[in-house]
Amino acid sequence: MSDRTSLILIDPDPIFRLGLSTALASFADLQILAEADNLKIALEKLAEFAAKNYAVDLVILEFDLSTNQPTAELQCQQLKAQYPQLPILLISSLSRTDQLIAAKTAGIEGYCPKGTEINVLVQAIRQLLAGQEYWHNFPTINYSIQDSGIASNLIDSTTSSIGDRPTRPPTTWHYQARRNGIQQINNSLAEVTSQLKNPNLSNLDWLFWSGRRRELLAARWLVNQLLPGDVVILQPVQNTELPLIDSQPADRAKNTIVRKQNYLTESSNLPQQSIFDTTRVKLQSRLQNITGEPIEIEILRLEKRRELLELILQRLEAILDELRYSQVEPHQLPQILPVVLRDLWQASIHDFFGKYYTLPIGDGQYEVVNVLLQSAGIVQSAILNKIPLVAELFSYLLFETPIVIDNAIYAPETFAAKKRTEALLENLIIQVANGVVQPLLNYFADIEVIKENFYDRSLVSTREISRFRNNLSWKYRIYQYIKEPIAIFESRYSLLVFSDIGIKQVYVYAPRRQELEKLRGIPLAVTLAVEARDAIAPRLRATVSFISSGLIYVLTKVIGRGIGLIVRGIIQGVGNSLQESRYGRNGDREKKLD
Repeated sequence: MSDRTSLILIDPDPIFRLGLSTALASFADLQILAEADNLKIALEKLAEFAAKNYAVDLVILEFDLSTNQPTAELQCQQLKAQYPQLPILLISSLSRTDQLIAAKTAGIEGYCPKGTEINVLVQAIRQLLAGQEYWHNFPTINYSIQDSGIASNLIDSTTSSIGDRPTRPPTTWHYQARRNGIQQINNSLAEVTSQLKNPNLSNLDWLFWSGRRRELLAARWLVNQLLPGDVVILQPVQNTELPLIDSQPADRAKNTIVRKQNYLTESSNLPQQSIFDTTRVKLQSRLQNITGEPIEIEILRLEKRRELLELILQRLEAILDELRYSQVEPHQLPQILPVVLRDLWQASIHDFFGKYYTLPIGDGQYEVVNVLLQSAGIVQSAILNKIPLVAELFSYLLFETPIVIDNAIYAPETFAAKKRTEALLENLIIQVANGVVQPLLNYFADIEVIKENFYDRSLVSTREISRFRNNLSWKYRIYQYIKEPIAIFESRYSLLVFSDIGIKQVYVYAPRRQELEKLRGIPLAVTLAVEARDAIAPRLRATVSFISSGLIYVLTKVIGRGIGLIVRGIIQGVGNSLQESRYGRNGDREKKLD
């Protein structure tokens, strides 16, 4: 072991580990002693070094290690419990105040965002080794213990008010930097968007400009997070509990005003924000259907598909804000969600088609929106009411409740909870979009104006439209009578989610015992057939295997050997005949010579 400072690097990304190790190699006093992609491996290496009396001076940690690992807070607590004197430097893309407060609460002494210059990173390492803390461009964090637990307070050096929730306008440089940055990003976004609207764009150019647009959207989000419009001093808020149902109207109104004020100061810390931003980035992909089954929005052109999904996402955010302002309690969600989904569907139709959009058909003018809204009952029963786990999604977004995944409870801030919520959100907006397109296919499927303005070019002929509608009809029948009963029997839901190459189908586990008990008719018969197959199949396979083994034995050992002996006898007989004939000719020659 050398006299240099020894570091352990924990990060699931091997490319990042390699880059950081290479960069730190140029500093003579620092060395990466070991690397690990998760906490378990890191603890094993630390135990090995301790057994050999090797000294480890500092741990460099990525916050989200793996979806299968405990939360970062629990990981740090576990690491600190075994090695309390070992400092931890967090290198992550985290930028929100609540996330950094949670990191510090877990025991982390330092933080640098990913992309920090190597000289600044080395300065942070040396500062932690000297026994100090280092939080890159982040104010001092203090903590105060309240009766209800630990409350995190972000106290600015220029303000010391504790009794209220003060805010102050940003400094001049802060405001100027934010305004210039947002303006440059918006100008670049406008240029990229104009390029993406070019119908003659090649696939390679499309991929380039789409990637550029995702980068700009991510940059704008980071600017809004790092340079917010107002600097908010976070402190505990008293008396913000929801009123009881029998409260006086005046008290309810006063409480609603307080909750609105609190929401305006805390909205940047809601889990909804990061999840919605991630979904917006995914909407810039190709959005091709790769499920192997037809879906309604598949008939739309790519830009119309993306426009519809973005509109639904915006409407959903507005509805969540309205619910957050109101007196809704968690236990009320199951009762009001059908109405909420119907309102979301109706508002999306208004936004997508335009409230006063009319079609001239024959001698009359048809108001498209009013005609489509006539299918509210059908869409509600066939699509909206069958969207899975909507109550869990809204409960998470509104009240930050834990998420149950595979019978395990995950805290709302964990990576696994966020990924599950993203999947539920993506499935929700895709299914609502399908509900918007379904009545269009029922009423105006083969109208030339609709085909010209909305449909994909490969699906504009009457034959292709009829084939597409027939495939959808068969899909719903098969789903109703076969696939849905099997999914209920197997305790799972299918979700439509976004991926890098398109819309794919994934399955998640969820108990569905009550739905199974309500099955009747053909769906029940399907589950009984599946159960019978599961009961009979192993025995049938064993029987077939036994019979096959016996048949193989008879064919190889009995019949095969018999055939082999017969063939062998024939060959031997032929050989003897040839020998006798040859010897016989030689004997005749000898007689003639005599």
